[in-house]
Amino acid sequence: MKKRIAILLGDGIGPEVMQGAVRVLQAISDCFQHDFIFEQGLIGGAAIDECGNPLPDTTLDLCSKSDAILLGAVGGPKWDSTTHTIRPEQGLLRIRKELGLFANLRPVNAYQPLIHASTLKKEVIEHVDLLIVRELTGGLYFGKPSERRGVNKDLAIDTLVYNVKEIERVVDKAFQLARKRRKKLTSVDKANVLESSRMWREVVNRVSANYPDVQVEHMLVDSASMQLIYRPEQFDVIVTENLFGDILSDEASMITGSLGMLPSASLRSDMVGLYEPVHGSAPDIAGKNLANPLGMILSVALMLKFSFGLEKEANIIEESVMKVLTDGFHTGDLNVQQGTQVSTTEMVNKIIDSINENQATSGILTAYI
Repeated sequence: MKKRIAILLGDGIGPEVMQGAVRVLQAISDCFQHDFIFEQGLIGGAAIDECGNPLPDTTLDLCSKSDAILLGAVGGPKWDSTTHTIRPEQGLLRIRKELGLFANLRPVNAYQPLIHASTLKKEVIEHVDLLIVRELTGGLYFGKPSERRGVNKDLAIDTLVYNVKEIERVVDKAFQLARKRRKKLTSVDKANVLESSRMWREVVNRVSANYPDVQVEHMLVDSASMQLIYRPEQFDVIVTENLFGDILSDEASMITGSLGMLPSASLRSDMVGLYEPVHGSAPDIAGKNLANPLGMILSVALMLKFSFGLEKEANIIEESVMKVLTDGFHTGDLNVQQGTQVSTTEMVNKIIDSINENQATSGILTAYI
């Protein structure tokens, strides 16, 4: 299989975790004779520094011609001043909008070897396996903001806008995913206050008629945030709008013990997608070989699964991550008292060794059979 992959290193620890992801893909390529072509583009703060634009047209063109996109992270204190009109995150928002990446998938799993690293009790999180589907190209982040200047500098207005089609397509995607899992969908809104949420709930109820086998429940976002901590195993697929999804998915990441463990996929209808870890750029540890590369590596597994249809290869990566964690290896972000703490590079090496070992064992079994 020949696939063209756009590589967007981004800022902070982005280049470090991306290097590990590319090495893992190369290992998969060697094992399965795939041809992955990597081409780099600028985004975020690095792009601002080099060309004054958080998403240059050359990067957007590269991504438009690629089969999938891998992104490290964007942002950092260097560009955080409120006086800056150009910010790294603008590049991320624009690439989602321009490429039509409307559905953000964030799986949250309780890894047995890391259960003791979570601040939550073992009995609360040990059976967690949920998927948050976040609408990504509408809502508050894309409404026209006011300019807090001149006579209006003491007033700020952000506009939350959704149309029916934007809601329908992400809700339909969530139902499709729920049908392939445990057939339960929780739609999260704030319908007791927001008109956009009341429309969201109406659309969910209408689309649900096409999926009679999927159980549907509605939950207000404040209640959902509480239930994620109180009894997270009750959830299968959660679908919600942009802002709520951003907040809830970060909250859910604490079930795993670290943001560094969570992958994500941002998809459009033809399954072309952008894949990135949920964590930020972590500039305080950038360049120190301390970053957790597993969120990025697991994002690679999502890319293989959703954009390329390579289920076996994706499963091998996920199994390798589990094996390395089970063997007691972890990076410093995980609150683990036992086992062996390793660097970014060492963790990547462990994953690649496990992939190669998996394939060697598979080859022996095939020959024997």
